[in-house]
Amino acid sequence: MLVNNAGVMPLAVLEALKVDEWNRMIDVNIRGVLHGIAAVLPVMREQGAGHIVNVASVAGHRVDPTAAVYCATKYAVRAISEGLRQESRDLRVTVISPGLTRSELTDGIDDVDMRAFADQMMAIAIPAAAIGEAIVSAAVNQPAEVDVNEIVIRPTAQA
Repeated sequence: MLVNNAGVMPLAVLEALKVDEWNRMIDVNIRGVLHGIAAVLPVMREQGAGHIVNVASVAGHRVDPTAAVYCATKYAVRAISEGLRQESRDLRVTVISPGLTRSELTDGIDDVDMRAFADQMMAIAIPAAAIGEAIVSAAVNQPAEVDVNEIVIRPTAQA
């Protein structure tokens, strides 16, 4: 089993033209997922079984101001996962889409206003352990013939 969990989320309006940040998000959030898949897929194919859990985000289900590129990368994770699922009859593929979760993800926001907003939003964030429990539920606690394709998990208070 692979839990493919990598992401960076520097937030800024597109007009700020933070091309280096866009490239970093694409490299980590999309290429990182693809490289993780490439590392395990041959082994899983050879053994005739495996489970890949790709961590996306609720941002892969909607677009928010200042997060267009981040959202695009998380939409891409969902698309890559669905493509892999459709190509694979002997592998299980699950997408976990967390909402506000306590983690270091907001540490990469260097825009002062965006960082203050993100820090304020963290007041309602769920613990990272909740995401771990969702992964265990989807990937470990299911029989081999059951493929839980996607779970969206977020704080009750998140809009």
